[in-house]
Amino acid sequence: MSEELAPGPKESPPAPPRGPREVWKKGGRLLSVLLAVNVLLLACTLISGGAFNKVAVYDTDVFALLTAMMLLAVLWILFYLLRSARCPDAVPYLDAHAGPIWLRGGLVLFGICTLVMDVFKTGYYSSFFECQSAIKILHPLIQAVFVIVQTYFLWVSAKDCIHVHLDLTRCGLMFTLTTNLAIWMAAVVDESVHQAHSYSSAHGNASHTRLSSDPERTGSTAGGDPCPCDTAICQIFQQGYFYLYPFNIEYSLFASTMLYVMWKNVGRLLTSSHGHGHAPPRVSLFRETFFAGPVLGLILFVVGLAVFIIYEVQVSGEGSRTQEALVSYYSFNIVCLGLMTLVSLSGSVIYRFDRRAMDQHKNPTRTLDVGLLMGAALGQYAISYYSIVAVVVGTPRDLLGGLNLAHALLMIAQHTFQNVFIIESLHRGPPGEEPRETPNKEPCQGLTFANLDALHALPACPSTPRLASPLEGPPEAVAIISTPRGHWRRRCLKDISLFLLLCNVILWIMPAFGARPHFSNRVEVDFYGYSLWAAIVNICLPFGIFYRMHAVSSLLEVYVLS
Repeated sequence: MSEELAPGPKESPPAPPRGPREVWKKGGRLLSVLLAVNVLLLACTLISGGAFNKVAVYDTDVFALLTAMMLLAVLWILFYLLRSARCPDAVPYLDAHAGPIWLRGGLVLFGICTLVMDVFKTGYYSSFFECQSAIKILHPLIQAVFVIVQTYFLWVSAKDCIHVHLDLTRCGLMFTLTTNLAIWMAAVVDESVHQAHSYSSAHGNASHTRLSSDPERTGSTAGGDPCPCDTAICQIFQQGYFYLYPFNIEYSLFASTMLYVMWKNVGRLLTSSHGHGHAPPRVSLFRETFFAGPVLGLILFVVGLAVFIIYEVQVSGEGSRTQEALVSYYSFNIVCLGLMTLVSLSGSVIYRFDRRAMDQHKNPTRTLDVGLLMGAALGQYAISYYSIVAVVVGTPRDLLGGLNLAHALLMIAQHTFQNVFIIESLHRGPPGEEPRETPNKEPCQGLTFANLDALHALPACPSTPRLASPLEGPPEAVAIISTPRGHWRRRCLKDISLFLLLCNVILWIMPAFGARPHFSNRVEVDFYGYSLWAAIVNICLPFGIFYRMHAVSSLLEVYVLS
């Protein structure tokens, strides 16, 4: 009897083949990381050393190192593309979730701005080429080639899971990532040095930095500048390429993110459902909403554009006009951040009434999204805490200081509660298509099970639930409760997602296109000193800009899955 009832052994699907090359996977990753760390430390040493007059490292040394790194990275990228084209089996899988269109589109946008910056920089150094080192003219030209080749490479290969020359590919990707980080650091230091030099010149102080100028000129004690930029076209080139530095910084961050994903996918084995993904759901904006979120978001977006334009016009003035511009800028941001904080909190409260089970399965794409949200938010956290200390400890305490303090506190709260809302939404949203129902059984009302383990976490149901075959649903699917399309929770969540999306767009536009109240407001500058405060802002603010763009993408996904 026991032999008749004993179930036979279940046949498990065959595991993907693991060849000898996968035995050294962790070692290959460790080798590439060690290479990246050593190259990055060398670049950081030269870049930081070249920023100070007391260190005998010239900017030509920095440009020579960056040029050599970019040439090596370009050669490796060309080798990768040729190898992939000639070997059909080099890329057996494609990660459908890697390299989303918003990331590639942002890379192309910032890459175009970087190319314009390289044109301006070449024109600037060519204005007095007779007294310049050749490497200063060669560096922007090589950077333009590097940007073009790398942008094409990331556009066509961002989803690759390569399976040939694994260790070489990991080292090449890490070296290219390190090159982007070195370019990012050089741009941050150069922009900070330029701002400190301009501030010191305006206040009649001697500059202690030199990376943005020529060592021959800064080291000259004889009267006069042997290479003056006194023509109109030279000054246009100089101001133009310094204005475009933020776009170059963002390009480096975008490229580094995509290269890291490619590095993680080297040698990765995917099932067919992972490799090809599921058909994306149709996105219908403003449908199944109460219209309150989109309308309020559009109002704040338009008002934010007007405030930004007024700020840019008035901040170039003096005295009361700059004060008025800062008051209007901080007031709008306080209102916007306050509403975003309340709306994010309300979204988290709505999820307390949601009976859907949390998806605890491993999902590399979602893990990366969460990591980017948390990591990029650290930049704005740092700026806010520096501002809080400067306002609380420093003097005087006036209206502008109070607005600055409120803005910093709300910035921290908004980032925190928005991250909580987005992360919880990504874990609750259905990861793919809902499993198909099978006939001959009555399902538990409103329930469709794609994961057999989910049955143990739910109370007993009067009707027999419908169990979907593991082959019909996505491999990482969980129990999904099919909420009616007109349910109030679904409508509220869609309104919240659209409102936060529009607010993040305007909060991205302001700093991305030049709004810098951190320098117009004298509280932090007087407390920390211009050089230190410029370095803090120029290092941390690009992460804040990247956070806004990534939040927009995540909120659009939340809207689709709600």
